[in-house]
Amino acid sequence: MYYALYYRTVDNYLEARVPFRQTHLEHATQSHDRGELVMGGAFSEPADGALLIFKTDDPNVVIEFAKNDPYVINGLIKDWNIRGWNVVIGD
Repeated sequence: MYYALYYRTVDNYLEARVPFRQTHLEHATQSHDRGELVMGGAFSEPADGALLIFKTDDPNVVIEFAKNDPYVINGLIKDWNIRGWNVVIGD
């Protein structure tokens, strides 16, 4: 099953993320290396959110990712939500 994790970021996100960017990327890379996080990235123009796609049978994997993300912990994310995603075309 695929899950989409949507982040809504704070207004000054691009500036505010600088001190936490490296640890956030390490967190994401570890999830990717475990085969959970398929892809992810921030939206542009406006940079008001991000989308991360996970492949897992356990939605708690995605919940724990978000709860332990340095961006969430340090208040760069206003809110986040997870949706199951039924992929019908593609891998």
